[in-house]
Amino acid sequence: MKQKIVPLSKQSKRKRKEHYAAQRKGWGNVNPVTRKAPNVKLYNRKKSKQQYGHSSGCLDFLFYAFSLTIV
Repeated sequence: MKQKIVPLSKQSKRKRKEHYAAQRKGWGNVNPVTRKAPNVKLYNRKKSKQQYGHSSGCLDFLFYAFSLTIV
């Protein structure tokens, strides 16, 4: 038996929602988040720490102190 085709405008809200959800496609490999390049003129604390190596400063001092005592 052949199914009747009911126009979308006459279908229930739930059926219309299912129809539109089936038509939508995913983003695939594209990330929809908007990105922008960082402003190079602004001060960046993270960049300054990486540039001057604040995390390994103590180790550098100890290495320098021990190298002076050995020589």
